[in-house]
Amino acid sequence: MKDGSDGFVRADQIDLKTIDEQLERHLNKALTMEKNRRKDEDVIATTNIDISPRAVKTTAALAFRKQRQEWEIDPSNLIIKTVIARGTFGTVHRGLYDTQDVAVKLLDWGEEGHRSEAEIASLRSAFMQEVAVWHKLDHPNVTKFIGAIMGSAELQIQTDDGLISMPSNVCCVVVEYLPGGLKSYLIKNRRRKLPFKVVIQLALDLARGLSYLHSQKIVHRDVKTENMLLDKSRTVKIADFGVARVEASNPNDMTGETGTLGYMAPEVLNGNPYNRKCDVYSFGICLWEIYCCDMPYPDLTFSEVTSAVVRQNLRPEIPRCCPSSIANVMKRCWDANPDKRPEMDEVVSMLEAIDTSKGGGMIPVDQQQGCFCFRKNRGP
Repeated sequence: MKDGSDGFVRADQIDLKTIDEQLERHLNKALTMEKNRRKDEDVIATTNIDISPRAVKTTAALAFRKQRQEWEIDPSNLIIKTVIARGTFGTVHRGLYDTQDVAVKLLDWGEEGHRSEAEIASLRSAFMQEVAVWHKLDHPNVTKFIGAIMGSAELQIQTDDGLISMPSNVCCVVVEYLPGGLKSYLIKNRRRKLPFKVVIQLALDLARGLSYLHSQKIVHRDVKTENMLLDKSRTVKIADFGVARVEASNPNDMTGETGTLGYMAPEVLNGNPYNRKCDVYSFGICLWEIYCCDMPYPDLTFSEVTSAVVRQNLRPEIPRCCPSSIANVMKRCWDANPDKRPEMDEVVSMLEAIDTSKGGGMIPVDQQQGCFCFRKNRGP
């Protein structure tokens, strides 16, 4: 699907808004299917057909190896455990893959009555194209993609009552498991704020990850602190590619209000064509949030935010104690004109040039409390 000479590729948006209800129905259905399977085994046991677990697993393994994609992993090596998150675009479980601690997002487009076979085939095809791109990503600030399973009779969830087999149309994405989230880390430090060195380190991690994604022609489209994870050494890693899209060469092909209010660029809120610069805008909001350890626009409703950002050029209030070096990065990133926003590699350079040796910002060198000039209540 290449368009033009610049090599940009586009994949269709994946719509998984009803995933939670679907998975709950499937879990109930899976219990019934398991009971029926056991009844069938009792009947077949009186014949000469070999249905021993070893024979069944061998047959499944042979079929798997025959059709295996480069990014596809062996479902028999995956153990899916407890739910750790539920959201608009999927249900995430803790799990193990070949003894590695992983996070598993379950997806299902096959619920009866919701989509036609043609729609399901189209969604699967688009998803496979996206997975093929994700599989090749390799950067220290991007959550490691391990693999995916495009439906398998061997997919099971480990519960207190034993293993539950999932319907064969359920697919899953497997990524490395990371213990912490950037959003929760900022909330914990809301009162005392973060040292300036930590602010720049977190911001640089995020900027470098986004710069890498853009170099691979990928627009995240939902950049926010909730979608950033932290490993044990407090390194930021970009996660949740549920609405990520390979960038189109024609901006008119990138439309739709995709993202999270408060972080969405004006052109996205307006439903206008956009490109990777929408991620740069969102980064500017994240940078403010990392610096302030606070929520942007806490006193405004969703509709007020949308109107004020687009029509009144509203942005989060930058504290007076904020060093000009970092305030300048915020302002340039959230410029109303996408063409005036810097590329993410330029943002990386600007952040790397900031001197953090003398401290500064929300925590003065000689005291360990928040900046006195930062007002609690803010609004337009």
